[in-house]
Amino acid sequence: MTERTLARARSGDEDAFRELTDPHRRELQVHIYRIVGSAQDAEDLLQETLLGAWRGLEQFEGRASVRAWLYRIATNRSLDALRASRHRLEDQRMTQMPEPTRWSEPVWLQPYPDLLIDGIPDEAPGPEARYETKEAIALAFIVGLQHLPPQQRAVLVLRDVLGYRAGEVAEMLETSEASVNSLLRRARAAFESRLPAAGRERAPLPNSKLERDIVGRFAETVENGDIDGMVALLTDDACLTMPPLPHAYQGRNAISAFLRGAEERRGAPMRLVPTRANTQPAFGCYLSAPETDVARAFSLFVLTIEGDHISAITWFADSSVLPQFGLPRMLR
Repeated sequence: MTERTLARARSGDEDAFRELTDPHRRELQVHIYRIVGSAQDAEDLLQETLLGAWRGLEQFEGRASVRAWLYRIATNRSLDALRASRHRLEDQRMTQMPEPTRWSEPVWLQPYPDLLIDGIPDEAPGPEARYETKEAIALAFIVGLQHLPPQQRAVLVLRDVLGYRAGEVAEMLETSEASVNSLLRRARAAFESRLPAAGRERAPLPNSKLERDIVGRFAETVENGDIDGMVALLTDDACLTMPPLPHAYQGRNAISAFLRGAEERRGAPMRLVPTRANTQPAFGCYLSAPETDVARAFSLFVLTIEGDHISAITWFADSSVLPQFGLPRMLR
């Protein structure tokens, strides 16, 4: 069937090309996101990948599967995009914020909608995989990847998430197997040192009663401006970060000081709309405009839950990501 479909596609049949590529679109987009850290860029690069595949059908020799061939194109397009990245990060130390617990290295990062994860075929990873597919989309995992150099990032994803063998990855990246193994050793050492000590297995099941209770209580405290209530839901060593800003607030006291300052600067209550990002509970945040019945998109934040407390809040101030989550730009 694939051979016949491939022959039709090579003859210019666009329907046949879609038959070959559509089953892999969503997983390819997630793969690109893991490497570039931007949901918007991943969408654009997926289109470039498919265009490159359409134009390069004659060069596809069939030695690897169509899926592996598409991953090769997607990976190299992602690496090219990182080399020419327009996201120039600067060490922005905002003076109106309280002094953070620490300054972290700024990384370009956007949240990824669960809407785009649902429906990905359960394609079994290769024999070399070390991480489960859902684990490899969690925010802590993606943040860890963004701190790696691009080539190491790609090798770690291809080997440890997708499970491709070293020889297959070497062919994809047009390098030697020895080079792939060297890149992987360095990537693993740097990456694993950044992963949080607590495992994701301690998080309640998605949409379970425990998760709904924690998330519901947190939303209530936010909308009521109850800072003490918010802080009470945090673990002792909880951390609040705001990619790409380098500010990191760790511990209840530091987060409380940040939240109180943020509330004073806003001067208006927030309204929340629940969603999910990176397999974690999240909220679109809206800020009420004075003397109107309108609340405008303000930010999006993602919660990391451990047991019955929140261990991390990742706050994304770029409200332009909300439409990707199916959220409106304003509420009435």
